Amino acid sequence: MKRVVVGHSSEVTERRSRIVHVDGVEIAIFKLTGGKLRAIENLCPHKNGKLSEGIVCDHHVFCPLHDWKINLNDGLVQEPDEGCVRTYGVEVEEATGNIILLVEQGSSLAS
Repeated sequence: MKRVVVGHSSEVTERRSRIVHVDGVEIAIFKLTGGKLRAIENLCPHKNGKLSEGIVCDHHVFCPLHDWKINLNDGLVQEPDEGCVRTYGVEVEEATGNIILLVEQGSSLAS
């Protein structure tokens, strides 16, 4: 895994998201209540809704198009719907507050 700095933890508001791009993939980084960060691909598996625009509740995000509920910990869609989105490891450097996205080797920050 490669560690990519994608911003500062202060740039993500609680229960909101920030978008970053890695190798042409749009990734939404969410800040949960309590400050934990989660990162997932920013497309609902149903109709490609922008999950970054969804409502965050606990450790789930609700797709803004059709209200599919997606677990931010593992990317799984809640039943009765089916599917999943790609998840990414995310950390915050204690000393700097920088958000570190864990990506597969060979990926690079596109914007």
